[in-house]
Amino acid sequence: MADAKILEGADNPDAQPYVAQTPDIDPSETKEWLESLEYVLSSKGPERAKYLLAALEQKARIEGVDLPIAANTPYINSIPLKQQPKYPGNREIERRIKSIIRWNAMAMVVRANKHFAGLGGHISTYASCATLYEVAFNHFFRGRGESGFDGDRIYFQGHASPGVYARAFLEGRLNEENLEHFRRETRETQGLSSYPHPWLMPEFWEYPTVSMGLGPIMAIYQARFNEYLRDRGIKDTSKQKVWAFLGDGECDEPETLGAITLASREKLENLIFVINCNLQRLDGPVRGNGKIIQELEALFRGAGWNVIKVIWGDDWDPLLEKDKSGLLVKRMGEVLDGEYQKYITTGGAYIRDHFFGKHPELLSLVESYNDDKLERMRRGGHDPEKVHAAFQAAVTSQGKPTVILAKTIKGYGLGEAGEGRNIAHNQKKLNEEELLEFRTRFSIPISDDEVANAPFYRPADDSIEMKYLRERRNKLGGYTPTRPADCPRSEVPTLDEYKRFLTGSKGKEQSTTFGFVEVLRKLCKDDTIGDKVVPIVPDESRTFGMEGMFREIGIYAHAGQLYEPVDAGSLQYYKEAQDGQLLEEGITEAGSMSSFIAAGTAYAAHGINMIPFYIYYSMFGFQRIGDLIWAAADCRAKGFLLGGTAGRTTLNGEGLQHQDGHSLLNAIAFPTVRAYDPAYSYETTVIVLDGLRRMYVEGETAIYYLTLENEPYVMPAMPEGVEEGIIKGMYKTSVKQVDGGKLKVNLFGSGSILRHALLAQDMLAEKYGISSDVWSVTSYTQLRRDAHECQRWNMLHPEEEPRQPYVAKMLEGESGVFISVSDYVRALGEQIQPWVPGDYFVLGTDGMGRSDTRAALRRHFEVDAACVTVAALHRLAIAGEIKPQVVSQAIKDLEIDPEKTDPYFA
Repeated sequence: MADAKILEGADNPDAQPYVAQTPDIDPSETKEWLESLEYVLSSKGPERAKYLLAALEQKARIEGVDLPIAANTPYINSIPLKQQPKYPGNREIERRIKSIIRWNAMAMVVRANKHFAGLGGHISTYASCATLYEVAFNHFFRGRGESGFDGDRIYFQGHASPGVYARAFLEGRLNEENLEHFRRETRETQGLSSYPHPWLMPEFWEYPTVSMGLGPIMAIYQARFNEYLRDRGIKDTSKQKVWAFLGDGECDEPETLGAITLASREKLENLIFVINCNLQRLDGPVRGNGKIIQELEALFRGAGWNVIKVIWGDDWDPLLEKDKSGLLVKRMGEVLDGEYQKYITTGGAYIRDHFFGKHPELLSLVESYNDDKLERMRRGGHDPEKVHAAFQAAVTSQGKPTVILAKTIKGYGLGEAGEGRNIAHNQKKLNEEELLEFRTRFSIPISDDEVANAPFYRPADDSIEMKYLRERRNKLGGYTPTRPADCPRSEVPTLDEYKRFLTGSKGKEQSTTFGFVEVLRKLCKDDTIGDKVVPIVPDESRTFGMEGMFREIGIYAHAGQLYEPVDAGSLQYYKEAQDGQLLEEGITEAGSMSSFIAAGTAYAAHGINMIPFYIYYSMFGFQRIGDLIWAAADCRAKGFLLGGTAGRTTLNGEGLQHQDGHSLLNAIAFPTVRAYDPAYSYETTVIVLDGLRRMYVEGETAIYYLTLENEPYVMPAMPEGVEEGIIKGMYKTSVKQVDGGKLKVNLFGSGSILRHALLAQDMLAEKYGISSDVWSVTSYTQLRRDAHECQRWNMLHPEEEPRQPYVAKMLEGESGVFISVSDYVRALGEQIQPWVPGDYFVLGTDGMGRSDTRAALRRHFEVDAACVTVAALHRLAIAGEIKPQVVSQAIKDLEIDPEKTDPYFA
């Protein structure tokens, strides 16, 4: 029975927060209550005790008692010794396997940096979490199984990749040459990427995680997407867990914790976070003046997660059993993380004096322990039985996600080279003495003479260790991580089946956003792929005119709709449903992009071609969540990104922080992103149908990015024979020949600004007698990439017939002045300058956005028809084709202020 004495005046904030601040005025009464609680526990069990305590708390609050919220439990293991299940494996064999993997992981990094200084790599992270991974590999991680798509989804901690490689080497999936080429990936031998990168190792890694914080949020939405597949009857994912391994320092990234309430709200019992709490980040302690485990416990408990703490190894169990007064638990709770870190590096005598020495009673607990024993007492994350108990509780938990907070030592086993030290994260090399110590500590059968070379070690194929390792993985469904080399193919609709979207708006004004939404609605009903389409939107459905889809396909909600919506009487009411198709994510672009990644990689994770269409406020895509778009590209996601309300001047009233004039420029950097700026609905339709064919029929890995605008205008019907030009990046859309005119210019327009190129064409003809051709440029980036490919091929094949870029082919025979104008920065159009066969001048919207009418904004940024006209005249004057006075007069006639501030700097 707990001693009431420890509750009186105790200063341990982790034990009894309320009682600790209140003197015990009636110890006898306290003793009776505690004895009553002990009776309930022993006779009726913990569930009854929980119920009674909850009832007491509720009654007290109703009566106005101001009770504090107990955000923390004591700083001890959540699972007491008496509740630990029996360990199912052979501890000794597993220890030997783990030690070998530790050695090879360390040797891989040390060898690489011995031969090639500066390659880098990380030893210390895996050293701290080896036990966490090995227990999971041997007893919990489910492989892909016979179907190839039934396994767990695992987000490995990025800096721990050497340990995953070392295990794959032991399994025979990687060879010694692969390990020799760690971080050397441009050689003939398959090198190993620094971190988990599916793009670089497409048959090994599944998810990129080393950009801190992205693994956790992707894992949450992956777990929810697994439920989405099950609730919609597409796949039974009930046996598949989603594991996310991360570091305690990583929890400071906003993406790490930003979506944890979604996991509890959706009751994602399939989700398990394992946080490696080695108390250190790169430069020093995570919380030197605090306790990161207690901080994280409070956060996750408050968010509704099941929290399991694994703090102390079994060495501490006898001491805790003898701690009848609770003084040891109190001391554990009051020591700061900065002090715990110091205990690692200062030896047993220091621990005796500074941890136990504060109270004589604690010193008496360890009087029979020598200093060496005190120094080697393990933390919970290094104890397989404690870790197994936590994992077992996590996989059997129901109704909520689970987080395991496992206390470890960074650089565990590195000794003086970095164990528990601030330098541990950057440790890349070990000297011979340190290698010998490591070898001896983990009993690696390598001679003293060989140690200095840090050789790799793999037991004989018929050894006990190798047989055990294979048996465990076979029982669990095969090796992991793995990723299938082949992707499924789907039948998709053809452009002929969507002809009605190519015929224009019949004189009515509509935006390209409206045109796209109409296509999306039809795709969701399509007989071939309708149920695989995944519309995703972050609380902007009504902005994009998608509210009609609420009733048609429903908004996904794992619990269904438990209330009657306020707009239930309308045709477009907010309809949530357990089998809903639309993912309406709320105000979270990061969460929405994580859903996009989960859907866009379903072909590899689940063997199903799910087709995400993520439509968002244009400004808040590549600018806000570019890191997640990189992650999507890295993990070979497929799908469509739609930047709604796009353009610097097209979204006229929202002002600087909403007006997007640079996302298309940002998109250039993403190799798998094919970026388009369509002007007309038929262009949008052609691009979407082409993307469906290329990604899901032909199996290409790509992300199609389309800007969509909210400006309504009459949509023309698609001219004949322009489909290739739409996809490749440009086609001629209008020719205006002036009778007797000797001068001609070419005007390139994109998006809604194409209309200003057409208006400028009229001005040039009517006012100045100049002929012109107008080109719709749907993608400067695709034109540039094609030209680059041809340019490179020609350079490397000097004796072959040169290849001609598509843009050069289209402009062959043209000459003179070329003017480009778009609603984006000039750099976008300037990409194709080397292949334009004449004087090329680009207009764009460089500068800060602001609110006004579209007409005023376009004049401000100098991209309206009048400014296009003046630009054309200016270039003709420079070429000597007209007199400068003509340009000056045009500036006056078109009411352009030549003295106004350059919009780039305004």
